[in-house]
Amino acid sequence: MEQFKTRWDIDKNWQFIFPILGVLALLYSSFRLAGLFTNDYHIGVKLVLTALLFTILLKFILFLFKKLEKKWVVDQRWELIRIFMVFAITGSSSLFVGRPIIKLIGITKENLNIYVYWVLYIIIGLIFYQILLVTFGWLFGQFKFFWEFEKKMIRRFGLGKFVD
Repeated sequence: MEQFKTRWDIDKNWQFIFPILGVLALLYSSFRLAGLFTNDYHIGVKLVLTALLFTILLKFILFLFKKLEKKWVVDQRWELIRIFMVFAITGSSSLFVGRPIIKLIGITKENLNIYVYWVLYIIIGLIFYQILLVTFGWLFGQFKFFWEFEKKMIRRFGLGKFVD
């Protein structure tokens, strides 16, 4: 346990919640993905595929952590898990928020060309993604990181004059 705490820079017991939530979220995602591939198969096949996907995704995420901890400036390594969770929650939430807004505005596949619909859907989703990213970053205690991330993204869109 001490080796785990040292590796992730955990110095308080409450910080264990983020690795635990991260593993549980990854396990749930693996189970859902396995369900997509094994719709009509026995539960044993689904569980084996879940374990396989979990292992592959865990190795991939740990590889990403190694690469990104050099690029992203965080005080403690476990904060990377928090940052990944914010990105995951924001991505899912922007879809849930964007769909009703698009319907409220009156944009549907039936009254617009399908290509125009999807372009507008992506633009509206991207706008809500930016807002939710900073909001969830603040809720997870990573406002400074996500505000800097957001400013960098806005500059890449050519709108740097609005944040400088």
